[in-house]
Amino acid sequence: MLSYICILKINFKQVDIWNLIKNKLRPEVKLSTIKNATKVEDLFRISSNNSTSSSTKNSSISSSDMHIWNYSWVNDENKIIDIVSDIFLTAFKLYASDIHIEPREKYVQIRFRVDWNFVKYKDIDISYKDSLIARLKIMAYLRIDEHRLPQDWKINYKLFAGKTVDMRVSVIPIIYGEKIVIRILKKDEKPAALRELGILPYNMVKIEKHLKDPYGMILAVWPTWSWKSTTLFWLLSQFNPEQKNISTLEDPVEYRINWVNHTQINPSIDFNFAKWLRALLRQDPDILMVWEIRDEETAKLAVEASITGHIVFSTLHTNSAVHTIQRLINLWIDPLLISSSIRMIISQRLARKLCTHCKVAYTPNDKIKEYMVWKVWSYLKNKENITLYKACEWWCEHCNHTWYKWRTRLYEILEITDKLEDLLLKNASKAQIEVQALWDGMVPIKIDALIKVVLWETSLEEILSVLWT
Repeated sequence: MLSYICILKINFKQVDIWNLIKNKLRPEVKLSTIKNATKVEDLFRISSNNSTSSSTKNSSISSSDMHIWNYSWVNDENKIIDIVSDIFLTAFKLYASDIHIEPREKYVQIRFRVDWNFVKYKDIDISYKDSLIARLKIMAYLRIDEHRLPQDWKINYKLFAGKTVDMRVSVIPIIYGEKIVIRILKKDEKPAALRELGILPYNMVKIEKHLKDPYGMILAVWPTWSWKSTTLFWLLSQFNPEQKNISTLEDPVEYRINWVNHTQINPSIDFNFAKWLRALLRQDPDILMVWEIRDEETAKLAVEASITGHIVFSTLHTNSAVHTIQRLINLWIDPLLISSSIRMIISQRLARKLCTHCKVAYTPNDKIKEYMVWKVWSYLKNKENITLYKACEWWCEHCNHTWYKWRTRLYEILEITDKLEDLLLKNASKAQIEVQALWDGMVPIKIDALIKVVLWETSLEEILSVLWT
């Protein structure tokens, strides 16, 4: 009995020593946004009451699966697996949109894009570079023996309680190895609510009017990663899928709407948007959503579908609503077909919202006040006493000293009116189309941004950095 007690005592001491060593070896987190290690159950706001015995704990993580008991700091047994899990989970905690893994001469740099700004996470020893890249390639089903050509595919990362995260992986060679960028796409069960989109009443009236059109095309445009697809899915959610045949072509599938036929394209077997769209037109559709118009063939098929009795939603990469018309002409779409098919073009951009806990009210100087009154005078009740908000100068734990939390959308909505149709048929210039659109009631995106400043959603400095640079 005495010997058994001594063994237990020694074992407890060994555990204490091991924990002490493990804590000493624990890597320092360089992010100011992570002060204390949070529980995994807090991720995605999920609580778990199930307890798991130590005998059922696994010491490894499958290529696309992550269990609660696997989360830990880097250990000796599964160092690369834990490094990858630590990177992913930290990115999820910060609600990062992208993970950048960049080899340098003497280390591998890990950065996150949070609210479109880069946040440096940590530097990993260069000796782990090849193993880290190989691990990520295996998870994304990419060739680990290919180091000269770019590769891309996706990771379906399983968490717990049925939660999964889609991540698009892109690998390109650079002089120090291979750089990996991972875009995080959290699967949501339903699109964002109307209040989260930031559409003001003068634009909402236009959207509701064109959602009642029996056919035509509605485009959401702007450069990459401005949440265009989120806007499209909100538009889709306004229809009753039990009374309409709604089909989507996506890459990847981001939202799941009941009774909507979601289709994931597969470029690896040469089944692209154009071929899928041609096949879907034989499925008796009422409403089609094409995730992105990338080429001439897809553009022509979408336009033809919209003038033959279908409602078509899609996205396009352009710099403004007016520029979208010129972009379609560059894709060899006849102006007559453009004027007959397009009903509305929604141009949007993202801007960071001021942190509600630390934003500070101030009275702008006379020059700024005159500018605001000149630009948005019709939306102001009190033109003499204008109060704006800006970022504070002290530390705020809610926004981790960034002064901004989440993002809002800035909109510009162009309707194809009769006068615009006449200009299109006369091959009018971009400037002429823009002037006519303003006369027809289009609110420019810069004015929409200034209105959101007056409504205290964001700051003047933020919209200047977003739209005037």
